[in-house]
Parts: sequence; C-alpha cells; structure tokens
Amino acid sequence: MTVVVKAEAFLVDLAVEQPRTDAVQAFLKQETVFVELTTADGGTGLGYSYTIGTGGTAVLALLRDHLLPRLAGQDSRRIEAVWHDLFASTRATTVGAITSLALAAVDTALWDLKCRRADEPLWRVAGGFAPRVPLYDTEGGWLHLSTDELVAGARSSAAAGWGGVKVKVGKPTAHEDLERLTAVREAVGPRFDLMVDANQSLTAAEAIRRARAFEPLDLFWFEEPLPADDVSGHARLAAATPIPVAVGESLYSPAQFRDYLHREAASVVQVDVARVGGITPWLKVAHLAEAFDVQVCPHFLMELHVSLTAAIPNGRYVEHIPQLRAITTAEMTVADGHAVAPDAPGLGIPWNRDAMDDRRVA
Repeated sequence: MTVVVKAEAFLVDLAVEQPRTDAVQAFLKQETVFVELTTADGGTGLGYSYTIGTGGTAVLALLRDHLLPRLAGQDSRRIEAVWHDLFASTRATTVGAITSLALAAVDTALWDLKCRRADEPLWRVAGGFAPRVPLYDTEGGWLHLSTDELVAGARSSAAAGWGGVKVKVGKPTAHEDLERLTAVREAVGPRFDLMVDANQSLTAAEAIRRARAFEPLDLFWFEEPLPADDVSGHARLAAATPIPVAVGESLYSPAQFRDYLHREAASVVQVDVARVGGITPWLKVAHLAEAFDVQVCPHFLMELHVSLTAAIPNGRYVEHIPQLRAITTAEMTVADGHAVAPDAPGLGIPWNRDAMDDRRVA
C-alpha cells in the first residue's frame, strides 16, 4: 500500500557558513523545515524547505496544524492530487511565502518517496536531460566584502574552471558599484560570466541608470533590481538595457512567473523550489520558461537544484552557496566547473540524521 500512514514535521537551525550580506539584509541562519512521510508498505520520503532567519516556526505550525493531518490515507503516488488538495485547503493564505514554503516541504518529501520507490535519482525521474550543469559562485561576492576580496574570490572561481561569479550591488552610489565590478571584470577577463544582484533595493529609474553604467562590463544578468511585485518596472528596465534581467527567488507561484515572461520583464528565471511550493510547481515554471525560450538558473539550495536543473533542457547554471554541510555526510560533487547530479535514489542528499537531531529546535 502506498498510502501515507505517518507524517512528521520538525525544524532544524543551521548557522550560516560565512557572513552573507546584500543591499537589504543579512543571512541570519537557515531555518530548515523537514517533513518525513511513511507509507503503509514501509516507504519513506524526507523533504525540506527553509527560511533565512525568520518565519520557520510559522511554516512548522501550518504543517502541523493543517497540512500534515490531511495526508493520512492519501496515495503518495498521486503527487499532483496531494499538492492541489493541500493548496486548496489553505486558500485563505495563498499565494504567499509561508504556505509555499510549507507545501514545498511536503512536495519534496513525496518526490523523494517516488524516486526511492523507483530506485532512481531525482534528475532522471524529473526529466533526465543531462547529468551535470555549469556552476557559478556567489559566496565570494557579498556586499560587505572589499574590492580586493571580490577580486580574489573571482580569480579563485575562474582558476577552478567555474563559469562565473555573482557580485552583490546596491552601494549608496552607482560609482561604488561600478568601481567594484570593473575591478572584478579586469581581473577575470571578458570570457568569464559576471552576474550582479541588487536584491530588490532599487527604483526603476535608478536601476535603469545603473544598468546603463554597467553595460560596458558585459554582465551576464542583472538580478532582482526592483521589488518583486513591480512587474511593470522590470519590463521598463528590460526594454531599456541589453543586460538580461533575472528574477524568481521572490516569486511564489507559476502564475507570477507567467506574468513576467508574458510581459518580457525577465529573461532569466531563478525559480526556488522552496519558495514556489515544491518540485511539482518548479517543473511547471521551468517548462513554461522553456516555452518562452528562457533559461533557468535557480536560486540557492544547490544540493537540490542540481538535480532539477540537470533534469530540464533549459537549465543553465547552478548557484554555489553551500549551506547543508553541517547536516550531510558528503558535499555536492563538482567536476570540471560543473555541479554533478547525484545518482543515489531519491533527492540525492546524504542526510546526517544524528547531526540533524542535534540541531532540532522544534
């Protein structure tokens, strides 16, 4: 029997591996919400979601109080049916971050269970396009780092054969951003991808002004320049600059991505499996982007996104920000500048259950 007989949720706090700052916030910790499902035939699946410091207990409460009780007796193979039942049961709080994060924890557990039952890795079950994806680094590009530190990090990534680096922007003046970016570009040369991320800190007018200042640097993308709900502002920016505009980490449903793509307001999709509500809607966004001839470069969660990006034909990059090493027994494999999708059945993340238990907070 493949029906769910047990569903448990718990919260694990992970300290940041290094200081991470951008134009609007600092990464305080990773509140990691886990859901473990057990079926009548003994199958198990472990899924997860996260926040970067606040809201984890709210996600946990939604799961325990409302979502997990609905799973009892449901067929774990009917992932679409389960997802839509849970979504409909939270109609008053959708679309929104807390609900999407809770749905993601359940949905990734169901996919883990599905892949384990099939004895296949996620990247093949979800599509199986390619076993590896190019990698770019964010860890060396935080806003608090000096220009010399940015340059050193970019050179290190280039020497390792990675495809590019991302540098945070949003300093008080455009001149400061430009000075830092110019130093990085001069250090790595023209054939290395250089991305920038403003973390929703700019107005449309200022984003257009800074984009024009950045244009000689041949940037690979300009990420989250404006608040995520300003679709028209992103469309104005995209029309005003040849730099590709990237969005997605702060969008919580496929319909929001549809609006961006339909209005030509984004040309790089950075869908986050936790924030969009799980693997089920993540794949819908990825295929929607493919229909618009747009590449997918997901946000964060590299240990899970490597498999999803490898599953699709329009997966372009995986973002390097390691954050699970304290609760896993092995790291994501990197070879020749590429992130390698794991071949182990399930999500492919080798959890360290003892380390997880040591860090449980709820």
